[in-house]
Amino acid sequence: MVRVKRIYDEPATEDGTRILVDRLWPRGIAKDKARIDEWLKEIAPSDELRQWFGHDPARWDEFRERYRRELDAKAELLDGLRKLAAGGTVTLLFAAKDEKHNNAVVLKEILVEQ
Repeated sequence: MVRVKRIYDEPATEDGTRILVDRLWPRGIAKDKARIDEWLKEIAPSDELRQWFGHDPARWDEFRERYRRELDAKAELLDGLRKLAAGGTVTLLFAAKDEKHNNAVVLKEILVEQ
């Protein structure tokens, strides 16, 4: 099972393996208190794409398409996430305020469709 959750939300036992999928460390979260199992910044959108998107919902469809193209070159990382999810719950953590328009949502879509 793959879930998405803001890193600012309280950790829960049902989160399973907690993986931060943002390129930048979230503001206001101490690394020793983040309760993450892994920080997979390599799977996050490129700085160029992230800055272009700017969390603008009007750019969401184009962002999803561009990010999926970037992820085509990261098959090994996606396979690793799939294997983790096959063995138990994986929660993809993100810092964005918008819970519907962020890279973790796109990652989840990709992981559950294959």
